[in-house]
Amino acid sequence: MQNFKYPREEKLKKNTEIALLFEKGKWRSCGNLRLIILKDKPTQPIEYHKFGVAVSKRYFKKAVHRNRVKRLLRECYRLNKEQFKEAFGDKTLAMMFWVSPELPAKFQEVEEQFLKLCQMQKKS
Repeated sequence: MQNFKYPREEKLKKNTEIALLFEKGKWRSCGNLRLIILKDKPTQPIEYHKFGVAVSKRYFKKAVHRNRVKRLLRECYRLNKEQFKEAFGDKTLAMMFWVSPELPAKFQEVEEQFLKLCQMQKKS
């Protein structure tokens, strides 16, 4: 049975972790999705797998639209967590962004791009 939960331990919330992610993380893109990721290294050990979501106010002026996109991104991660861990590793910090001014029409669009991003990572 798969674990479809998104517990508190997996949420990227600390400012220090986010700052470290932006300093030393690597960017990956696929369509309208961008992902910044930092893998576990001996110099910077990561205890848990953590994931966060951000949507720019530049693209979505209304909070309703930003929150909708965030919900879609979180749901996409939650349902495809195993593929994500397989592609990027068990101990990683990651943050996902939606980089398009168009609101995604369907959840399937977001999920498709997320899975493509995971597939691209597996190949490289």
